[in-house]
Amino acid sequence: MGKRILKNLTFQVLTAIFIGVIVGLVWPDVGKQMKPLGDTFINAVKMLIAPIIFLTIVLGIAKMGDMKKVGKVGGKAIIYFEIVTTLALIIGLIVVNILHPGSGLDPDKLPKGDISQYTGEGEKLNWVDFLTHIVPHSMVSAFAEGDILQVLFFSILFGVGLAAIGEKGKSIIEFFDKISQVFFKIIGYIMRAAPIGAFGAIAYTIGTFGLQSLVPLSKLMISVYTTMFLFIFIVLNLICKAYGFSLFKYLRFIKDEILIVLGTSSSESVLPRMMDKMEKFGCSKSVVGLVIPTGYSFNLDGTSIYLVMATVFLSQVFGIDLTIGHQITIILILMLTSKGAAGVTGSGFIVLASTLSALHIIPIEGLALLLGVDRFMSEGRSIVNLIGNGIATIVVAKSEKEFDEAKCAEAIAEMKHSKQITTAV
Repeated sequence: MGKRILKNLTFQVLTAIFIGVIVGLVWPDVGKQMKPLGDTFINAVKMLIAPIIFLTIVLGIAKMGDMKKVGKVGGKAIIYFEIVTTLALIIGLIVVNILHPGSGLDPDKLPKGDISQYTGEGEKLNWVDFLTHIVPHSMVSAFAEGDILQVLFFSILFGVGLAAIGEKGKSIIEFFDKISQVFFKIIGYIMRAAPIGAFGAIAYTIGTFGLQSLVPLSKLMISVYTTMFLFIFIVLNLICKAYGFSLFKYLRFIKDEILIVLGTSSSESVLPRMMDKMEKFGCSKSVVGLVIPTGYSFNLDGTSIYLVMATVFLSQVFGIDLTIGHQITIILILMLTSKGAAGVTGSGFIVLASTLSALHIIPIEGLALLLGVDRFMSEGRSIVNLIGNGIATIVVAKSEKEFDEAKCAEAIAEMKHSKQITTAV
């Protein structure tokens, strides 16, 4: 019985995170050296993201067959993403204006970091470049660089082409189906190393930045996490109720993925696993294939909350009064720029830099104040993004009658059975 607990992924990841925090606090130099463990795990997952997205989307579109339905699913997903992320921006703006986390802080007394790499990218970021970047200059480069948007674009075209040739493409579909099973089997093997990756990432974070870096900006951190909590348990909960499923059952179903993201600070680390989980939860393969990868670029609820709150926070630190007009402008800018750096390392800072550059009101140098605390908020952003994308998939699947209620009930029953066995142990 004890062996069954030790083999439980939830237990393993929680234990790894706890040990990582201890190592980072007690032996910070050792913690810093654990970075390769986290990076290697994330790289191992990223290695498979592009082919899994390609195969899932192609199979989903080809099996759906009806191109009008493909367009309808994609259109619904984009509209949903824009509405919900805009709600996230508005809620973040309201909370940061109520709590005023930046008021009373002296920017000269706060610790600063080097932001040159982010400001350079932020100045280059614009909507036109983002749109033209979606189309890869070659199929190979899209896969080689692991650019989700470019892989998504090529996969949709390939899926449409495959569906258009009808019976002639049947053998290709069957072949891709078998290849897809191989990739998901490999992901299963890699996930066994998730506790090691979570340990390495959290030990490095605590060892490098230390908990003392949280003290000066603790009010901002508490404000952001409070807003994310409200967004999940009020906004997303209402959406779940409106579409007839339980937020809490859904959260329990993806608890392992949430813990892995908590440890690695990367929602990409569970992208393939999340696609598999959403299918098991009852969503059709075609909807999962279209919504989850697109959501990783366009449905960044947690990132949206953080970006708008960080922008207004900096204005409060520097004593800059933002009018209603300025704040509406911030929302409009972030509605565009928050999608512009999807999949880019340090995307949060790059988008923030581009937003401040576009506003011409808040000093872009203020970004340096956020470097120390940013890493500790990235876990929250990634978890909210993950939860939001899963809910978006269920919503679109239900609205398109592509949701299997019996399969969902079976998955929940199996989860409860597994929990009962663990509790009994």
